[in-house]
Amino acid sequence: MATNGRLVAGSHNRNEFVLINADEVARVTSVKELSGQICQICGDEIEITDNGEPFVACNECAFPVCRPCYEYERREGNQACPQCKTRYKRIKGSPRVDGDEEEDDTDDLENEFDINDRKDPHHIAEAMLSSRLNIGRGSQAYVSGITTPSEVDSVSVAQEIPLLTYGNEDVGISSDKHALIIPPFMGRGKRIHPMSFPDGFMTLPPRPMDPKKDLAVYGYGTVAWKERMEEWKKKQNEKLQVVKHQGGNGGGNNDGDGVDDPDLPMMDEGRQPLSRKLPISSSKISPYRLIILLRLVILGLFFHYRILHPVNDAYGLWLTSVICEIWFAVSWILDQFPKWDPIVRETYLDRLSLRYEKEGKPSDLADIDIFVSTVDPMKEPPLITANTVLSILAVDYPVDKVACYVSDDGAAMLTFEALSETSEFARKWVPFCKKFKIEPRAPEWYFAQKLDYLKDKVNPSFIRERRAMKREYEEFKVRINGLVAMAQKVPEDGWTMQDGTPWPGNNVRDHPGMIQVFLGQNGVRDIEGNLLPRLVYVSREKRPGFDHHKKAGAMNALIRVSAVISNAPYLLNVDCDHYINNSKALREAMCFMMDPTSGKKICYVQFPQRFDGIDHHDRYSNRNVVFFDINMKGLDGIQGPIYVGTGCVFRRQALYGYDAPVKKKPPRKTCNCLPKWCCCCCRSRKKSKKGKSNKKNKDTSKQIYALENIEEGIEGIDNEKSSLMPQIKFEKKFGQSPVFIASTLKEAGGVPTGASTASLLNEAIHVISCGYEDKTDWGKEIGWIYGSVTEDILTGFKMHCHGWRSVYCIPKRPAFKGSAPINLSDRLHQVLRWALGSVEILLSRHCPIWYGYGCGLKPLERFSYINSVVYPITSIPLIAYCTLPAICLLTGKFIVPEVISDCISFSSS
Repeated sequence: MATNGRLVAGSHNRNEFVLINADEVARVTSVKELSGQICQICGDEIEITDNGEPFVACNECAFPVCRPCYEYERREGNQACPQCKTRYKRIKGSPRVDGDEEEDDTDDLENEFDINDRKDPHHIAEAMLSSRLNIGRGSQAYVSGITTPSEVDSVSVAQEIPLLTYGNEDVGISSDKHALIIPPFMGRGKRIHPMSFPDGFMTLPPRPMDPKKDLAVYGYGTVAWKERMEEWKKKQNEKLQVVKHQGGNGGGNNDGDGVDDPDLPMMDEGRQPLSRKLPISSSKISPYRLIILLRLVILGLFFHYRILHPVNDAYGLWLTSVICEIWFAVSWILDQFPKWDPIVRETYLDRLSLRYEKEGKPSDLADIDIFVSTVDPMKEPPLITANTVLSILAVDYPVDKVACYVSDDGAAMLTFEALSETSEFARKWVPFCKKFKIEPRAPEWYFAQKLDYLKDKVNPSFIRERRAMKREYEEFKVRINGLVAMAQKVPEDGWTMQDGTPWPGNNVRDHPGMIQVFLGQNGVRDIEGNLLPRLVYVSREKRPGFDHHKKAGAMNALIRVSAVISNAPYLLNVDCDHYINNSKALREAMCFMMDPTSGKKICYVQFPQRFDGIDHHDRYSNRNVVFFDINMKGLDGIQGPIYVGTGCVFRRQALYGYDAPVKKKPPRKTCNCLPKWCCCCCRSRKKSKKGKSNKKNKDTSKQIYALENIEEGIEGIDNEKSSLMPQIKFEKKFGQSPVFIASTLKEAGGVPTGASTASLLNEAIHVISCGYEDKTDWGKEIGWIYGSVTEDILTGFKMHCHGWRSVYCIPKRPAFKGSAPINLSDRLHQVLRWALGSVEILLSRHCPIWYGYGCGLKPLERFSYINSVVYPITSIPLIAYCTLPAICLLTGKFIVPEVISDCISFSSS
């Protein structure tokens, strides 16, 4: 999406949509200015068909005419093109008129305008999206966003029906559904749809071929057929190319992987799993488990003695000590048992390339949207944010599949100008990184490394370019630091842009939403002429009286705006001070997400946090070695690690609140050797019936956004209202944006082809408006969950409750590195914030002690979440237990029985 260097600002509630150009005066831009072709008869915009191309009425001269004018001309006019005077031919989906020739394919008169059998939400959302994108938000014909049945049909007819085009028979379609005859005089844009019957008793017999006719009529023997055969043979030869094999097991179990990908032979390395589990050796884990069991036995004996031997003369002290000791024991159990089965994972990046990056073909790796969040440029220096963005733009991943979204929740002009400078410097930095494959790709930390030119045998050309690039970076730092110095003194009238326009974010608490696309597929290229990843600046709208939910609200705004602009199926979120230290980090995550055997159930891949600038002794415990290197590995052996707020790759569908896919188990075998009165058979039949009823109840209890209540019709409601029911329910969940709702139904991601830039910009401003989340499930069931300052724990917990699992990935080279607190005050403030967030979760309805039973959360995983929210409470019994010795010394009473006096009295007797 290109904006020609303009900053897009606006407010959906106030009906504002402004393009600010640095060279021109700000002006309200007409939506038609950014639209596509215009009908030469009525002046309306020409719609985009389901194949992503503009509607073409005349196949001879392609004179631009919209569909309504085309149908009116055929029905009321002279039925001819105004330019070339050629008679209009009937296009599929348009009503017949007198004079139309009989067509050889199946007629669709009965199904042309009938949507009674097409109440699927995917069709309705696609129809709603098409009308919204092609007509625009301000069109009078679609003010309400409601589509008519004919519109739903025209958009959805091609979504489910296979096609036969250009005389070639599709081998993927069964023989009883082929439309075989294509007369050679048909236009090149003609597409023949086979008739699909939903009812089982209606069948369509295949049309036999007449041996007297030329085979070209049926699509065989033509040039297109020969080209297709040659392409098929070439593809078969590619499949049989010799690929290196790995001996033994090859890094994992390959059972059940034979039907997932037909592109490579069964035994090729590209067919093998993309990752595997490496369990901890028994020589290390067995003693640890033995110690846990031994401690449990000792705890049992200890509490047996403590409870059965109370101190009557100091009963209060004794009771307090026992309660504290029980709390310590429970906390220890909650902390130890999730570590029972730790694992380590290993990835195979070469197999990922063999499977999804074939030579001579476009990359099949999935798209990734990367989120960077920042608030105050005075506390989070723009130079640090710029280094993070540069490391993202230079990542080792296809440039057309990476989009970076920077959320400026403080609406600071300093951040905006710093990103503008960063996008200009990226034109030089990105090709330098990819040419010499340097690590890390954040310039501040790369140039801080000491490089021994003689020892490493560096190429002289690299030395020259490196020195030149270092000079460029020093000049870049001077410009950024100059912006910071200038921002120290804010003008009385607020900041002003270069063209004299006031900066829209001068009032931090009251400003419109702002979007600026700095780099993109149609934007600025690097100095070598190559494309750069997309870089988008986003500042959501803020108004007084609205709760904006801090970081969680900003992340949800990024989810929506990225869904409108790029809609990648996977998301990566990093803090502004966490740069990508390993350029292959995204590929590491894709080894799990795109694995055909286990990837579909993974909601996110969490990387450990590593930090720069920590002293050797780590006096403030910033490394968190026990948590990141022990606890998280143990959780990975259960249901996956918890989400820690940064360095995490998400599956977009999991953030939308969808349940994890359930693997269908094969039916159990029943015994046929015994008579029918056999109790085993009866029991198996009863169990089968019970399982069916449970499955039925489970299906009816699914959530609305999991597409459960979308039915073909509802009694007492006419067909048109019935078809709109799914749209209304989706709006209650996701908000009133048909473009965003349609994107939620695309599991593989991607935006619809032919979407006009004006509509996308309008919808992007709409979805970041401050009132968009009102009366929706955002922050409750969808996206980042509200209700705690530690929204990361709560968000990961909700995903695990939906049955998803997560993965802990520890590459040899740390994937991300960040900045740790450098003084005790900052460290204590960070720990205090974590503790307050845990207490908020403990006192909320999402507390893991009582929330999420009967879902997909495993018991040991629940133990871990309970331990993460109750650990701040441990401070209370800890303080009480530490004060007991002092009280005992002052009062002369003890919390244990006096064993010595009993022994003395026994000996004297």
